[in-house]
Amino acid sequence: METRTLALEGPLDDVPALCARVSEACRDGPALVVCDVRAVGTAGLGCVEALARMALTARRHGSPLRVTGADGRLRALLGLVGLVELLGEPEEGEPPGGVQEGVEPDDLAV
Repeated sequence: METRTLALEGPLDDVPALCARVSEACRDGPALVVCDVRAVGTAGLGCVEALARMALTARRHGSPLRVTGADGRLRALLGLVGLVELLGEPEEGEPPGGVQEGVEPDDLAV
């Protein structure tokens, strides 16, 4: 899958414009949309809401959205609201993506 990167900066106040950028990135077909948030500054719940709406927009186009460059505060906020998957990390207690649990022939059914 092709990767398309969006560099975000400043406060993420204009959610419709941000979602339009995601739609534009997906116009040629599904792609991994990576949002680099290093230049966003201090992240708050407004930033989390914008990223959540951008992720929904990407999903509507059949594309996953990942966030890179998140500071500790944004990571904590995304985890708090259950959006840690945007960071490409498994939730606590979940196996990493692509890991399959092995089954031995002599295992009893649960």
